[in-house]
Amino acid sequence: MNENLVSLSYLVSGVCFIFALKWLSHPSTARRGVHIGEAGMILAVITTLLKAEIVNYEWILVAGILGIALGVPLGRIPMTAVPQRTALSHAFGALAAGLVGTAEYYLGEPHLSHFEAGAIGVEVLLGFLTVTGSLIAAGKLQGVVRDKPFVYPGQNIVNIAMLVIGFGLIAALVADPSKTFLFPILIVVSLIVGFMLVIRIGGADMPTVISLLNSYAGLSAAAMGFVLHNELLIIAGALDGSSGLILSLIMSKAMNRSFRNVIFGGFGATQTTSAEEVETRPVRSVDVEETAMLLDAAQRVIIVPGYGMAAAQAQHKIRELSDALDRRGVEVLFAIHPVAGRMPGHMNVLLAEADVPYDRLRDLEEINEEFAQTDVALVVGANDVVNPAARNDPNSPIHGMPILAVDQSRSIIVVKRSMRSGFAGIENELFYLDKTQMLFGDAKQVIGGVVDELQRLPARAAAEA
Repeated sequence: MNENLVSLSYLVSGVCFIFALKWLSHPSTARRGVHIGEAGMILAVITTLLKAEIVNYEWILVAGILGIALGVPLGRIPMTAVPQRTALSHAFGALAAGLVGTAEYYLGEPHLSHFEAGAIGVEVLLGFLTVTGSLIAAGKLQGVVRDKPFVYPGQNIVNIAMLVIGFGLIAALVADPSKTFLFPILIVVSLIVGFMLVIRIGGADMPTVISLLNSYAGLSAAAMGFVLHNELLIIAGALDGSSGLILSLIMSKAMNRSFRNVIFGGFGATQTTSAEEVETRPVRSVDVEETAMLLDAAQRVIIVPGYGMAAAQAQHKIRELSDALDRRGVEVLFAIHPVAGRMPGHMNVLLAEADVPYDRLRDLEEINEEFAQTDVALVVGANDVVNPAARNDPNSPIHGMPILAVDQSRSIIVVKRSMRSGFAGIENELFYLDKTQMLFGDAKQVIGGVVDELQRLPARAAAEA
């Protein structure tokens, strides 16, 4: 393919990626963003395959078949597993970048410039640390790795020292690219750094970790673009890296955490309340019939989804409940906290899958002033993001974290399997308020039961009349 045509195709792909990021920033245009991003990637792949440098397609075909074999099952996972699937995607992308950097180093070692050696070093460091970091993050989300922070005295010093060693190795390779014995050491150090950076981070910070790993993978891809002299990789990597970093900062702000504290802290390692202590505190409970009656009598209901909704795959039942209340003239809104769930936008994705209208979704800043005029706030599996301790208790580990002001509603119903604490490992004072009632059980089942009871109410009301 003509080089000018290649450059033009890459430019068009880059523009597609820019529009994709723009449209993905809002639920109403997110599908359009996905489609244009896919179109840009397809164009980029086809353009690359038609470049004159490619003379044999056998190994490309083998890799493509393997990729499809892995990608199809990953694309069919339940929505509850999207966060860990996203972490695995980061690992795969970063592994590709790290392997390309390794190949470029050994193929070009006799003739590498200082700049190319430095770009390869950064690519490999960020790529391989993202591999192990993403695998640990996926393991924590899946429950195969302990989700609490693993900390020990002097851990920050050790982590920083390992990073310094990594950059020192890069500097040595820049000074003399022929020191090939240093390259495997750089790979090993990178893998260790990724493991050590993420193993100390608890489940409460997973949304920030996932977006940060996305940033690392993007920066690694941008460095790969410099190595391969590929403008599209530079553009796409820079977009990915910068957007991931910005999102990480937004997530940190949403948790009232400093970005440095997320990276070097050990959130989640707080003293938790024992099961015995929880059991001795009385709570008020309701059944599905009482819940249906309370909701039916309301003028406005705000539904607050959390990870419990995702775990129970209750988003479709939530949509059915919203429709049932809407038919009775009840105004229904959805309150979305930025860090609800285990990845940025997790609740938005689940509700979009269930075709909940976009105009009913409200973020924290928009919805908080509405709670005081709300008859019933229905909390479905959310915990830390509605805990009043973040506002009222200066000694709470989540003090200062922006929360949804559910406690200001006239009545509160909390759907939960049990009284277990959330990611932060602390009790939620919301559960013990006089106006709070607990609806215990699997969210999908109990919400389905509430919908059934709502459908029976008109007939029962007519019989009583």
